[in-house]
Amino acid sequence: MALTRKKFLIAKSEATYGTDPSPVGGSDAIQVTDLEVTPIESDNVQSATLQGFIGNSTRATVLANKRVSVSFGVELGGSGTAGTAPAFGPLLKACGLSETTVADTSVTYAGVSSSFDSATIYCFYDGTRHKVTGCRGTVTFNLTAGQLAVANFQFVGIFNDPDSTALSGTFTVANQAAALEVNDTNVTTATFHGETSVRIESLDLALNNEVVYKETLSNKEVHITNRAPGGTVVIEAPSISSQDYFAKAVGTSTANSSIVLGATAGNIVTMTMAQTDITGISYGDTNGVISLSMPYLALPTTAGNNGISLVFT
Repeated sequence: MALTRKKFLIAKSEATYGTDPSPVGGSDAIQVTDLEVTPIESDNVQSATLQGFIGNSTRATVLANKRVSVSFGVELGGSGTAGTAPAFGPLLKACGLSETTVADTSVTYAGVSSSFDSATIYCFYDGTRHKVTGCRGTVTFNLTAGQLAVANFQFVGIFNDPDSTALSGTFTVANQAAALEVNDTNVTTATFHGETSVRIESLDLALNNEVVYKETLSNKEVHITNRAPGGTVVIEAPSISSQDYFAKAVGTSTANSSIVLGATAGNIVTMTMAQTDITGISYGDTNGVISLSMPYLALPTTAGNNGISLVFT
């Protein structure tokens, strides 16, 4: 009997696309939640041969373009040391983000439009190992008041035959500090569309990468072909005289948005959107208090690749 609670994963950046860098438990372990693996996705091809009778062909179905999908959450926090990347840094890089480190100070992740990183992920299902190479994907950050901040990842990678290979080393997590609760103590800055007095109930920010698996006669690869970051913010409805979000939505103005989560060096996460574009508004009710739900896009400036950034300090 295999047990759900005995699932876990390790991951490591690839030096060469699709080449397994052999992650190990001692340095590449990442604590995750809700780990789900679709072990085989494929485009099924069936023979169309005529055989003198109706019904299925006697020839077996071919599973073409085999790939693997992996999804999970990571409770958001830093590494515990300023200037050291968090354990899940390889996952952020495999979602089309660059990693820039300033020793003893910060690690910054920002979008790129070429030279995308990739990762190998080993998913262990209580005795069964799924080795997924060439992984690229997308991520959504979820911040809800009274909950732990979470980064939800979705990856596509190259299929390898599952096996019973055991973990190399011990599953020991390093550089993954305690998860941060989203509350008025841990959130030291909350700005949305230039408003600093906004009362945010929840905010999600998705990279919305377009992730495509493609095979040719000579190779197979997962590509990131586009990025359209955005999400939805829910705020306590202010008086229209103090903050007119309806005017912001129907107009063409954009403004900076930023959330700083955490107050202890090594476990501070700053999410910034250079230009926030509100694309709609609807009313809601939160325990008898009127709220505004606003979908938005995170736009880059003309410099490009700066629509969003994630900084760990």
